[in-house]
Amino acid sequence: MSAPITVFLVDDQELVRAGLALVVASQPDLLVVGQARDGAEAVSRLRAEPADVVLMDVRMPRMDGVEATRRVVQDGRGRTKVLVLTTFDLDEHAFAALQAGASGFLLKDAPPEDLLAAIRTVHLGETVVAPSTTRRLVERYAAATLDRAHSAADVSVVAGLTNREREVLDAIARGRSNAEIAADLFLSEATVKTHVGHLLAKTRRRDRVALVILAYGSGLTSPG
Repeated sequence: MSAPITVFLVDDQELVRAGLALVVASQPDLLVVGQARDGAEAVSRLRAEPADVVLMDVRMPRMDGVEATRRVVQDGRGRTKVLVLTTFDLDEHAFAALQAGASGFLLKDAPPEDLLAAIRTVHLGETVVAPSTTRRLVERYAAATLDRAHSAADVSVVAGLTNREREVLDAIARGRSNAEIAADLFLSEATVKTHVGHLLAKTRRRDRVALVILAYGSGLTSPG
């Protein structure tokens, strides 16, 4: 049996931490290894004892979840994944947390099974974003690109892709799932997953959110 996924909880409300701990501890493959009341405490404790996945609140005293995420991801050097939890379905929090290096964004009212699935998903190196936030997050970034020039570095990276890879990248940037991309391009879902893997490797991006930013930043995908 493989070692359990270690989980660290960060929230300024003790009852919230207690509830999260109960949900996580109910699973044999997950193990709560620590808790913190704010971002500063979390950064300090995780430097001493890293965890696989951190459940991070956004609004906290002393240091908020966005800054704490940035520091935890940097200190963890790729091992530690951060799943941001918040009561507020606000795009600026989702976008800031993802830009800071979070691997996921989930609302606190998500069902326990969704939270548990999200922990396992980000541990595998994939991205989780609350469904209600995904489309507006993409549209927000797309609109922002209208106010700035395309990145020469991003243009160069996209130029090195095959035509099919650019098609898949464009579809990802438009918020299409693997199943939807497969139907759009008349491919199998397994083939789409292979293309996504190649895109992440060739562009050196860590997840689908980073691919969305690349697509818009290079001008491959346009708002609208």
